Amino acid sequence: MITAEALHVRFGAVHAVRGVSLRVDPGESFGLVGESGSGKSTVLRALAGLTPVSEGRLVIDGQDLARGRDRAFFRKVQMVFQDPYGSLHPRQTIDRILAEPLLVHGLPEARIARALEEVALSPALRYRFPHQLSGGQRQRVAIARALIADPSVLLLDEPTSALDVSVQAEVLNLLADIRAARQLTFILVSHNLPVVAHLCGRIAVMQGGQIVETLDEASLRAGIASHPHTRELIALSRDLEGA
Repeated sequence: MITAEALHVRFGAVHAVRGVSLRVDPGESFGLVGESGSGKSTVLRALAGLTPVSEGRLVIDGQDLARGRDRAFFRKVQMVFQDPYGSLHPRQTIDRILAEPLLVHGLPEARIARALEEVALSPALRYRFPHQLSGGQRQRVAIARALIADPSVLLLDEPTSALDVSVQAEVLNLLADIRAARQLTFILVSHNLPVVAHLCGRIAVMQGGQIVETLDEASLRAGIASHPHTRELIALSRDLEGA
């Protein structure tokens, strides 16, 4: 479903992504982890078309993105951002926020009620504003907005890091249920190893703009890693869990 070959992204003199290659199969949930500044979110934004690619090749569902992205691409590939408050227009109701992608893609308004139900939000919230919702509810709206056009690929950029710990598990379980029901392909970016292990079958570890190791979820949970940076991340995660 997703292939990146020798991907490079530069911002002036800053070489943010250096030769990243990855492959994600249809229906797979793939994680990208690493410290801040490792390039993981830049890879995600390059896939979404929000950041220009300096070198390399990107292919999603057979479409070579070097030829550009058409409207069908932006229906097929959707992104959920880290900050649910910042990603939702503060002066628009939830109804208006969810109606926008329907207007863009020419889809029926009846999907709004279905989308709210799918993310377990009450219909009573439909005409409220984002500031009237909790952080978890706002992120559910952001997920509903991403799903409302029936994409096949969901790009998740730290989707729970801005939420209280008590709410994080609820949102992660919701995402897991939605992926299973819709057979979606996920790429999840996070610095939180337990979050990635909860949702992803394979995980790539990034450092300095490069993928230094790829391992499966069982190896991550068992602490089996070959690269020193991966072992450092695992040790830090266990220290934090024990704190």
